[in-house]
Amino acid sequence: MLTGFLIFLLLVVGLLAMPVTMTYRLSWRESFSGDVKLRWAFGLIRIGASSDRAKSRAGDAEVAKPKVGRSGRSSGRKPNFLAAIRRRSFRRRLLKFLSDVWSAVRKENVRLLVRLGLEDPADTGQLWAVIGPLTGMLAGMTGVTIAMEPEFLESTFELDSSGTIRLVPLQLAYVAFALLLSPAFWRGVILMRTPG
Repeated sequence: MLTGFLIFLLLVVGLLAMPVTMTYRLSWRESFSGDVKLRWAFGLIRIGASSDRAKSRAGDAEVAKPKVGRSGRSSGRKPNFLAAIRRRSFRRRLLKFLSDVWSAVRKENVRLLVRLGLEDPADTGQLWAVIGPLTGMLAGMTGVTIAMEPEFLESTFELDSSGTIRLVPLQLAYVAFALLLSPAFWRGVILMRTPG
């Protein structure tokens, strides 16, 4: 029984230690579109998925309607992300996690274009104080093109990205596990769930 369990555990660890190659193209402009192709176990396992543009376009009218009254909406219980970002220990831990993930992933011809704005321009400015320096650090890397710009006039999220990345699931699991064991991370999560 114990031998069978150990063999199963070694098999799982062996599979997670094999690199996964992902080629993707993603776009979000009021509706999502994109496709992803995964190759795992040296090409023995291949998975592909793509979004249906027709369905997305049919749903555009429904998605666009709430956007008109967005600023006048009464504030319900929303995650208070900025309260967590203002906490220095949470910010440093989150940046370390993102840096570890970025280092663990091999990138080829990765392109990331983002336009981001929150409902309150002051909140956008505070968020940009964190994202801006991080973007500057990542933009100088070879094989990667990053352009992120803030939008202070309205609540906006637009994304265009494509490229090929290679990662080892076991390595990413270790990085995620380290984040979940961090007290600074959980203090930030509690702050996010506290009404502002």
